[in-house]
Amino acid sequence: MGTVPFLCLVLVSALTFSFTSSTSLNLSMGSSLSVENTELMSPDAVFSAGFFPVGENAFCFGIWFSEPPTSTRNITVVWIANRDMPVNGQRSKITLHKDGNLVLYDIDRYTVWSSNTVSNSSAHLHLRDTGNLVLLAADGLVLWESFASPTDTLLPQQALTRNTKLVSSRSLTNYSSGFYSFYFDNDNTLRLLYDGPEVSSIYWPDPWLLSWQAGRSTYNNSRIATFDSLGNFSSSDNFIVWTIDYGAKLQRIFKMDVDGNLRGYSRKGQGDAWSVSWEAILQPCKIHGICGANSYCSYIPSSGRKCSCLPGYEMISKTDWSYGCHPAGFDLSCKSSPEEVFGFVHLPHIEMFGYDYAVYPNFTLDQCKSLCLHLCNCTAFHHKFGNGQYQCYPKAQLRNGYRTPGFDGDLYLKLPKALLNATSKDGNNMCSNKLTSQLDRRYNKGNPNGSIEFMLKFASGLGGLEVVCIFIVWFFVTRRTSGGQQDSELELLAQGYLQAATGFRRFTYSELKKATEGFKEEIGRGGGGTVYKGILSDQRVAAIKQLNAANQGEAECLAEVSLIGKLYHMNLIEMWGYCVEDKHRLLVYEYMEHGSLAKNLSSNVLDWKKRYEIALGTAKGLAYLHEECLEWVLHCDVKPQNILLDSDYNPKVADFGLSKLLNRGELSSSNFSTIRGTRGYMAPEWVHNMPITSKVDVYSYGIVVLEMLTGTNPTECNVQCVEGGGETQKKMMIEWVMERMNGEFPNAENKMGAENEKGKLEILVEVALQCIEDDRDARPSMSRVVEMLLHHEL
Repeated sequence: MGTVPFLCLVLVSALTFSFTSSTSLNLSMGSSLSVENTELMSPDAVFSAGFFPVGENAFCFGIWFSEPPTSTRNITVVWIANRDMPVNGQRSKITLHKDGNLVLYDIDRYTVWSSNTVSNSSAHLHLRDTGNLVLLAADGLVLWESFASPTDTLLPQQALTRNTKLVSSRSLTNYSSGFYSFYFDNDNTLRLLYDGPEVSSIYWPDPWLLSWQAGRSTYNNSRIATFDSLGNFSSSDNFIVWTIDYGAKLQRIFKMDVDGNLRGYSRKGQGDAWSVSWEAILQPCKIHGICGANSYCSYIPSSGRKCSCLPGYEMISKTDWSYGCHPAGFDLSCKSSPEEVFGFVHLPHIEMFGYDYAVYPNFTLDQCKSLCLHLCNCTAFHHKFGNGQYQCYPKAQLRNGYRTPGFDGDLYLKLPKALLNATSKDGNNMCSNKLTSQLDRRYNKGNPNGSIEFMLKFASGLGGLEVVCIFIVWFFVTRRTSGGQQDSELELLAQGYLQAATGFRRFTYSELKKATEGFKEEIGRGGGGTVYKGILSDQRVAAIKQLNAANQGEAECLAEVSLIGKLYHMNLIEMWGYCVEDKHRLLVYEYMEHGSLAKNLSSNVLDWKKRYEIALGTAKGLAYLHEECLEWVLHCDVKPQNILLDSDYNPKVADFGLSKLLNRGELSSSNFSTIRGTRGYMAPEWVHNMPITSKVDVYSYGIVVLEMLTGTNPTECNVQCVEGGGETQKKMMIEWVMERMNGEFPNAENKMGAENEKGKLEILVEVALQCIEDDRDARPSMSRVVEMLLHHEL
């Protein structure tokens, strides 16, 4: 049992070393700290500053969290002065000169780093309790501080400004500057940038989004982000983060990790392991450059992120995927008869983001092939349906590749015909994605007779480890045997990691009782429980769902928590926390001002334009569940009561208590112990004992759209309807719609607001009728539904 938490929680890079040293609180003018045995310590003994090893006879000067005084200890480094120029392990030192300049010297007194400061009065170097190393003049004026020049980590009270950035390390054991940075761009917004050996690109927020679409504001000139000790990160561009353990007094850091993800970590104190309390990117394959050129990334829940060379290509560096792949003995230069020399390998659901020659609309597949054959530098092309026609995207370079069922387009890879029969669809180099390899760095000891070469050790990747741990722990928490009581220590530990992995805060029952004033204001009620309005301690308005104990509250609670923790989409309800205490099971969600779609269908506030936008937003949320998130998720209970509306009537799919996870590659599932869903919205597969796929949600969505069009509730059946298994009610709804296809809907002018909205009604009818086909294979995917609705909207 002890190995599970150890593997799961060691997520921050750590370096092991042992030495004996003397410590002091200040460094005065004319004094030095040597590489051999001297360090500074903060007054509260939480932080240390000095030299630490980064390789054989190579040291850096930096700041780290102090650990218990043992012969061997793991340190978490938070700042480094000379990350790209390590010094010798003998006679190197950092000196505070009498002119006020702090200088780091190598063994031969070569200046490696300097604070570039001058002081006419007495000055001293001091490490504060915050972890900020400051050079102070006699009057208390700060001449220089480490907080003003971060490396890859932010500490509480440390600001990120227009003049600073976080830059990842090259690998878990190589502290030199890596390829990923977190900074303020010229439009005043925070971004994550991949700056690789050959190219650079923004990958967070999603580069195709405008700033306002990503929830950011460019109308500021301060460009400052702050991180407090309670777990709140706030930026001048309106980007705000609350960590899962917000409000607790913990040791915290924000780190630009070596795998390109920005994460928050926390722990109770010295000697404890760090836990992930927040992360920016939930889909690790969308981080640019992670697999290099001419390769693609795949996410497999059981083993994490994987990199593969495209067919016909091979790895450049056998230990480092960031260098990507190159052609295995062929070139794509222009030929006199390209049709005779080259052909294409079809690779479905693989997207290569960016680097298009152009977009060619209304191109057939054969036209696109011909175009790529005659473009000398065309390496491949995407052929994708969009805006009512097929579009061709010839590629000049193949980068940022990832395979996802959510991408409807196909990649056609250009290869010599001699290689076509020797390649396979799934690539030829499937192996574990190591974050980065060790670098071949040489360092002079100062011996005039020669130099030594050392290789820094490589540490295992973060991406797959975290996901594997989530599944392991979730298994132990939720899979209880009926014959005995689960070990309490493992349960508490697993629930603690579940809190970190999902991104939520665990509330106490007394907190939520206070927030709701004793569960005073009821705003919703269903079979799973009752929902109350509450105001949390940070003044956020929340919807607090109290699960019914009689309905297996704990199992449903943990299922919903473990599921929603893996999801993030603007059309999915956001969950802020949960409570599992004694017999109390509660879930804390964002508050939706206008309640459920069911409550609004009979009102006059939902004109046809709003109904269309609700249908589109709901489809986007379901498409994300089915195709874009890390696991395939079936909602299994899509109905108006589970579609909530915010202050602008934007829809958010909610209530995941009946949801089901499917493994990647698992097209269907028969592992349902009971029928799930609500009568009237359930697909025929449930009744006829057929394999359950994502098409059950498509069917339910179609019924919801029909209900939005007709105002008829499919659950309100007469005896004849019940005996017909819901088919009678469905036929009545379809007949009602078909009768009005060539006429007018009731109160159409009042509800539409304009005659041109009639086209949107027609596309909604068309979509709904396709979604409720009895043959599941005849139903479109949710991503196809989104495409149809978006095309008409444009």
